[in-house]
Amino acid sequence: MTTSLINTQIQPFNATAFHHGEFVDVSEKDLLGKWSIVFFYPADFTFVCPTELGDLADHYAQLQEMGVEVYSVSTDTHFTHKAWHDASETIKKIQFPMIGDPTGKITRNFGVMIEEEGLALRGTFVINPEGEIKVVETHDLGIGRSAKELVRKVQAAQYIASHDGEVCPASWQPGEETLAPSLDLVGKL
Repeated sequence: MTTSLINTQIQPFNATAFHHGEFVDVSEKDLLGKWSIVFFYPADFTFVCPTELGDLADHYAQLQEMGVEVYSVSTDTHFTHKAWHDASETIKKIQFPMIGDPTGKITRNFGVMIEEEGLALRGTFVINPEGEIKVVETHDLGIGRSAKELVRKVQAAQYIASHDGEVCPASWQPGEETLAPSLDLVGKL
């Protein structure tokens, strides 16, 4: 049985990432003060992973405009991330930090480690500026994720964070009506 990470604080970590052609230190402190996405994937040089990361790279400018930083994480090293970045046209598009987690500490902190394989499940976490996890999505290894839907989820999380008492219904898009839960709505939706 697992416990939900929703509304919990991110756990401390220190890691090295490949970012803009350099190796940089990253910790949980870097995620504070802005919205963040932590995007776990199983391994570099594989099959579904580059399609997901390429899709996310294509939406990165939009996420940046929304005040969101993206951190991809696998149990590979930062050296492997650099080699993959140098070898793949798709991965060369990535402008966000690619965190290496060879010890699996970060992957375990977020509950997405496949212990028998030493790999991460496809896990996506949206974290608010206070370091609280607001969205958790975990997929089996063969099921790729949609960056477009992730953008929508971040938009909804940001909206409800700034509009107390409102909630976003299914498939909500910015500009559409939200709901204000009340006794008057019970049984009317």
